[in-house]
Amino acid sequence: MTKTSLRLALAQLNPIVGDVAGNAEKVRAARREAAAGGAELVMFPELFLSAYPPEDLVLKPAFQDACRKACEELARETADGGPAVLVGLPWLEDGKLYNAYALLDGGLIQSVRFKVDLPNYGVFDEKRVFEPGPLPGPVVFRNHVRLGIPICEDIWGEEVVECIAETGGEILLVPNGSPFRRGVIEERLNVAVARVVESGLPMVYLNQLGGQDELVFEGASFVLNADRSFAHQLPAFREAIRITDWERGPDGWRCLPGEVAPVEAGDEADYAACVLGLRDYVEKNRFPGVVLGLSGGIDSAICAAMAVDALGSERVRCVMMPYRFTSQESLDDAKKCADALGVRYEIVPIAEPVEGFEQALAELFAGTNRGITEENLQSRVRGTLLMSISNKFGPMVVTTGNKSEMSCGYATLYGDMNGGYNPIKDLYKTEVFRLSALRNRWKPAGALGPDGEVIPENIIVKPPSAELRENQKDQDSLPPYDVLDDILACLIEHEMRLSDIVARGHDLETVQKVERLLYLAEYKRRQAAPGVKVTRKNFGRDRRYPIVNRFRDPGEPAHEPDRSLVKGVGRAGGESFDF
Repeated sequence: MTKTSLRLALAQLNPIVGDVAGNAEKVRAARREAAAGGAELVMFPELFLSAYPPEDLVLKPAFQDACRKACEELARETADGGPAVLVGLPWLEDGKLYNAYALLDGGLIQSVRFKVDLPNYGVFDEKRVFEPGPLPGPVVFRNHVRLGIPICEDIWGEEVVECIAETGGEILLVPNGSPFRRGVIEERLNVAVARVVESGLPMVYLNQLGGQDELVFEGASFVLNADRSFAHQLPAFREAIRITDWERGPDGWRCLPGEVAPVEAGDEADYAACVLGLRDYVEKNRFPGVVLGLSGGIDSAICAAMAVDALGSERVRCVMMPYRFTSQESLDDAKKCADALGVRYEIVPIAEPVEGFEQALAELFAGTNRGITEENLQSRVRGTLLMSISNKFGPMVVTTGNKSEMSCGYATLYGDMNGGYNPIKDLYKTEVFRLSALRNRWKPAGALGPDGEVIPENIIVKPPSAELRENQKDQDSLPPYDVLDDILACLIEHEMRLSDIVARGHDLETVQKVERLLYLAEYKRRQAAPGVKVTRKNFGRDRRYPIVNRFRDPGEPAHEPDRSLVKGVGRAGGESFDF
């Protein structure tokens, strides 16, 4: 008799890249929980045994062996009659390495499917390390349901799902390692709906959770029925194991309705991503905590709040390092912020080391005027002090430069750029202001910081200043941040022509200045700490610009090619296309 029900567990979990044994233990624990819930099958995200993305680590034969051995051990354990397991791993076959997904059941590796469409854009570089697999047919599970397994990118085109549907697939189970960025949750849902409509099949979209270097995987897994209705929505930014119940009817398989968890969006999602990214970078690298300079400005204040939300106040140490340009207002604001967050707070004056450096350089600098060099000494002393605390006691230094500063080079190498990780690296200054106000009225689920105002209102409303000279303000040498950030977004996220940016209402000279600063600061960004990615194009894996670069957009309208000059354009097979 044909079985008409299926109980499937979805394991939205947080693996660690390279921790094959630890990830396998997570599989075992989730399988036990799934068994207690009566599940017949438990599925895990893409490449779960290695964790995603393993990058060039996956090319090491010893690492490949470790993943395969763990998979075989897990397969043997399924001989106990408990739930079957669907798990991802790198798989070597006939000298070729694949991004694979394996069905483990009855003590055996029953079936293996390979990822077909290997993404090679933005943060993805899978063609570098994997071979594309053949178009897959469905996997038969316990002789009563045919499971289609398109892996992550395989559903972003039509071909793989179409092949599965045409060869008898009944349910689409999609393991994913899809990182967070603004708007991606809506994009994923649109893609999933398109494949469901085209195939007429229900879909499980199971995504990885957790931070991995600059990437954050927010989970937010879901189940769609063939009629496009939501059956389940798992939470974002939190682990979850969800039991789903399925029934076969005259129109095929259908998932019974379950919990639809709320999912953070907009600024709330950005803040939650920054907290999760920082937490996992610290935890997975086994730092005991963090230390940062608390200046009384907004960037260090929001970083302190994120650190406390991520790790708890007892693991966050803040240091105020005043010099003669530090205002009493900044001293007061930093103390209020530290008190509100409940962190350890110390004041370490820097006059003596700064003036010591100036004295050591006095003869070399004789006859020159004071300027940026002397200002940078203050920043470099502060960076050295923070790194010394880190070296002595073990906490990681959190660096606090926002994307506006990193774009324009308004950060000092070996000074305020010192540190291991930057939670606001991909947030523009205007967004830092906005998220600071947000945090005072809201905090993410699971955050360890206090409720209510943690960033004093005066920090949010006062004009930003590095306080490296008398009466210094950021806007002395930069456009207003709303203007600057719009220009930067046009240049970075959208690669717009200067003429098109000017058409948005910006002054050409200002746009040219910003473009020049952006290009000149490339060498600094290459030496910057990693930080959470939240935008479509972050500084890091997304945006790979040359340091040596003399190109400058002349600000002219788009060039219309003169096709009368082109005799032919080469094509495949040696043919040419004639205009």
